[in-house]
Parts: sequence; C-alpha cells; structure tokens
Amino acid sequence: MRKFGLAAGAAVLVLALSAVSALADATPQLTAGDPAAVGFDPAKLKLLDDAMDHAVDGGQVAGILTMVARHGKIVDVHLHGNKHMDADPITRDTIFRMYSQTKPLVGVAMMMLYEQGLWSLDDPVTKFIPEFAHLKVLRADGTLEDAVRPPNMRELMTHTAGFGYGLRTGNAVDDAFRDKKVLASNGLKEMIDKIATIPLLYQPGTKWSYSAAVDIQGYIIEKLSGQSLSAYLHDHMFAPLGMKDTGFQVPVADAARLSGVFVIAPQTGKLFELTPALFPMLQDFTQKPPMDSGGGGSVSTVDDYALFCQMMLNKGTLNGVRILKPETVALMEQDQLEPTVAPSQVPGGKGIGDGGLGFSLDDAVVVDPAKLGTPQGKGSIWWGGAAGTWFWIDPKNDLFFLGMVQRFGGGAAGNEGLLPISVGRVYDALAHPEK
Repeated sequence: MRKFGLAAGAAVLVLALSAVSALADATPQLTAGDPAAVGFDPAKLKLLDDAMDHAVDGGQVAGILTMVARHGKIVDVHLHGNKHMDADPITRDTIFRMYSQTKPLVGVAMMMLYEQGLWSLDDPVTKFIPEFAHLKVLRADGTLEDAVRPPNMRELMTHTAGFGYGLRTGNAVDDAFRDKKVLASNGLKEMIDKIATIPLLYQPGTKWSYSAAVDIQGYIIEKLSGQSLSAYLHDHMFAPLGMKDTGFQVPVADAARLSGVFVIAPQTGKLFELTPALFPMLQDFTQKPPMDSGGGGSVSTVDDYALFCQMMLNKGTLNGVRILKPETVALMEQDQLEPTVAPSQVPGGKGIGDGGLGFSLDDAVVVDPAKLGTPQGKGSIWWGGAAGTWFWIDPKNDLFFLGMVQRFGGGAAGNEGLLPISVGRVYDALAHPEK
C-alpha cells in the first residue's frame, strides 16, 4: 500500500507538472496569423499600409517597415521604400538605429536586477553612484544651490531626477553636457565622472525633463551585475529571447543590412542621406562604440523588437523563457510620477504628468485614454527613437505596433505625424476588440 501511495503521489506530481507545462506552452509565442481571427478588418489594415506608403511616396522618409500583432499573432507586416537613396529596398531583416528606443530595453534590464533585490525605487542614486553625493542645482538666476536630497531610483527611471542631456540650448547644464562631450565619453565610468561635475537642472522630483538618466542606469547595471551593459543585455535578454540582431554594434558581415539615415535638407526640402564620412558626429554602428549607451546606443530589427514587445504582453515570458515576473511587468505599466512633479512636454506635444499621459519606468504610459484623446488602452506604454522608430504596447487590447524609419527631425516618433496616424489606423481597423 505504501508503494502504491508513493506511485500515486508521483503520478499526481507528473500530472501537475504537465498541467503547468501546458499552461506555459499556451502563452502566445508570436506567429503569423489571420487578422480577422483576432478582431481586425483586413481592409482597414490596408488603409494603415496606404498611410505609411504615403510618407515614402511624399518624400518624408526613404523607407518604412511596420508591424501589428495581437494575441501573439502578427497580422500585418508592411514594407515600402529603400534603405538608401533610391536604391536597396527595405527588407524584413533590415537593421535600424533604435537610439532612444534602447531605453525600454534598459528599463527591463534594471527591473531584472530589481527582482533580485539589488535595488529599490526609493533608494538614493548615491547608494550606487557615490560620485553624485555633492550635486548642485542650477537656479533660474544662473547661480547654484545645494540639492535638498539626492535623487532616488524612481526619479532616475522617470526623468525627474534633474539631470541634463545636452539636447536643449539656453541653460548652463545642457551646455556643459555638450562642452564636456558627456555622451561621447570613453566608457560609462568616465561619463559618470563628467556628470558629477555638472549641476542638476532642478531639485529632484519637481519636474519631468528628458535626460541622460538611462545612460546612468546603464552604469548602475554594470556595477550591480559585474558585466558590461552590452554583455548583460545580450546574456540575460537578447540571447534568451532570440533577439539575434540586437546589440550595440553591427557585425561587418551584416553591414549591408543596416539602413541609411536621413535628414530633410533645409536648402532643398528633400531627403538627404547622412554618412559618418560627411558628418563625423554621426555614429558608425559598424565600429565598437566608445561606451555602451543605454540611452540611445542599440540597433535592432522589426522581428527582434517584436519579441521584446510580445514578452511584455505575455507578462514577462516568451518561448518558455521568463525575463520578468508578471507583477514586475504590471509595475512597469503604472504611472510612477510623484505628486510633486510639474507637467512637462515630450516630442509630439503630449504633456507628461498632466493626468492623461504619465511616465512609467523608462516608458511613457497612458493613464487616462479619454483625457489623452487616444483609443489606446489604459496602461499602454510607448516611446520612440531619434531616427524615427516608434512603438507601443497595449496590454488592455493585447496588441503591439512597431514602426521603423530612419530620419532625424520631426520628433522622436513624429515624422510628419506617423505616430498619431498609426494609432488612429490601427484602432480603427480593430473592428472586433472582443475577439
């Protein structure tokens, strides 16, 4: 009887493990699917494609690649235009400069270390970067005052810590970021040492202002993990998820897959392709960068970044690999701005912290869709990159969108209104959200 009992217990355990395995296998794994089966009207998705084509045909961008997925099913992938001027068509494996769309990747890496108990949202940044112990704050009259306290980790991940970036003009903080070439430092430690000599733009926790905060997070990841930022992301996120074309450098063998990057020439009003030879400040992604920039240093493909998006929709898991716990992903879908933060602006004119749009942990987040005037679900997170890539992840409707272009100007995800146009077209095409 005892042997029977042990055998029965073992059988129950096997069945239980099988049930858990089956449940895990039921997680959407991201495959091609029928639009109608997941609620989309194919004819209206064609209107989305037509709108993206118009941006190419009208000379706004050289090439474009978009993707829509719902319930783990890719229902629309659209390509139009070229990687270079009038040549070399965009392909599905084209590699794009992600720039600030690197930030959400680093945010997830930070939260992986958060789950290990290595830091908390209320920790002062100085716990990990003692070099910041004596930061000053720039007053409106140009004089300096002491910071009332060090910024905390929540503020670091919501751009409310007070750091500059070098993107604005007319203030001594951003001027110093440019003069000291902070973002061109030889390694993240050198970057930290430079930032430690530059005052904050404001007292921590009082304003939202786009900043070098995610590059600072990259340094913290290196300190906590003992790995370089690029190695940590590769080993703990990119390789496990199968993001084989995502990193901080394009291998020589894949250089032909890297899209060109463009601007609108002010003299002609037409697209002009930039090159490192003509513009030495333009990063050559085929060369090893001087530092791993968590704020804007990665390259990726539409299929690679789609794996990241689907992992987030799956509450932290994909293809049997768990990156984050569900409760951590839920935390990243919540507004993390403190009540003391004054509303500010982001590219596209939406006010961060105005009650409609909030900021989560390295992503903007939809707090009140009605107030924001968006069909996106509450808790949708989004961001974009300086060369025009943009994305959003909508957990309420279980969908994501990716837009890939390469053109500076028009806002991080603006490019003549492609972000709002894509939002409108996608949700108009979602004819049966109940499916």
